[in-house]
Amino acid sequence: MSNRLHPMKRRTVLALGASALALPRQGLSQTDPNNQEPTDVKIKLTFNDRTTTATLYDNPSAHDFASMLPLDLEIKDYGSNEKIAYLPRKLTTQGNGPFSNERPYDLCYYMPWGNLAMFYADYKHPGLVRLGRFDDGYEALHVPGEFPLRIERIQ
Repeated sequence: MSNRLHPMKRRTVLALGASALALPRQGLSQTDPNNQEPTDVKIKLTFNDRTTTATLYDNPSAHDFASMLPLDLEIKDYGSNEKIAYLPRKLTTQGNGPFSNERPYDLCYYMPWGNLAMFYADYKHPGLVRLGRFDDGYEALHVPGEFPLRIERIQ
């Protein structure tokens, strides 16, 4: 008896394998970027004698960011709607995807540059992964300038 598949069966096996590769993978690492669940992980960002807090979302990038804390960085203005801070390394972007419900006070990660993007006004830009939302201390993000920034986990 031969181990060779009949040509028709071989084509079926190949077609099934190819279609499995083309389908999106389901699992814990894939979340809906428009409807992310907050975690119990809260962080504090301190700069210019001001403090703001944020709650991180349940996605691989936010988990990776939390694993880096505490961090001492520099925060500075970028454009007219955000502050940015460069991380010591890039975060994982597994499970990311575009979202369309951007709002002021989103905490994001900008994949091309590897920086945090802290929005205090309306925004829309490709290449972002939403890490969480600011809970309070919004006025701190509106203070112009460049400052030392301390980010630490508080819960």
